[in-house]
Amino acid sequence: MKSFKGRKKILLLGIILIFILAYFFVPTVNETLNHIFSLLSSMDVDSVITYIRSFGPWAALISFLLMILQSIAAPIPAFLITFANASVFGWWQGAILSWTSAMAGAALCFFIAKILGRDAVLKLTNKLALEQIDVFFERYGKNTVLICRLLPFVSFDIVSYAAGLTSMNFWPFFIATGIGQLPATIIYSYVGGMLTGGARLFVTGLLILFALSAAAFLLKAIYNNKHSKEEKQ
Repeated sequence: MKSFKGRKKILLLGIILIFILAYFFVPTVNETLNHIFSLLSSMDVDSVITYIRSFGPWAALISFLLMILQSIAAPIPAFLITFANASVFGWWQGAILSWTSAMAGAALCFFIAKILGRDAVLKLTNKLALEQIDVFFERYGKNTVLICRLLPFVSFDIVSYAAGLTSMNFWPFFIATGIGQLPATIIYSYVGGMLTGGARLFVTGLLILFALSAAAFLLKAIYNNKHSKEEKQ
């Protein structure tokens, strides 16, 4: 069993190494990824829509890959891509695409954490964000995944990584993710499909503000929790 896990670790590290080498030594790959990160970091839904549409018949595949890339490496809210999918493909088709691609991204994050461990996860995320979700796992155990998926302000990607660091098996994680993620995906897709221009920009800004406010609240809760433990000691 250990030997099998060791082989999986070597294989995953090999794949990651190939991507890193491609990024630094293949100009096309470097330019494409830099453009994508810049695009997602701009928080401009219209620019994401234009980018996805530019691929014509390959647009759905590109969107799928964008969601997975966002899951692994970019600390960008996934609802930007969900909004874009709803505009490009229609709200219910976009919802299906966003849900399936988010599930694939969640599964990949889970296995990266499970195989490579906490040190690797910290390089892809950050210690503070991971500690936020650790608090949830300490309090709610395996129900954490479902609870966090139902809370739109909790980082989708961090939960996937954190779950992979626990003793939780894949299928309970995957099922909880699928059930918990579905309501938010439907709502974001419907909103993204119905709203345009300034209205969509306003809603996007509200969601980002809400996420930042919730993150500040969680940080305060973590600080208070640590302070309480130190006093007890």
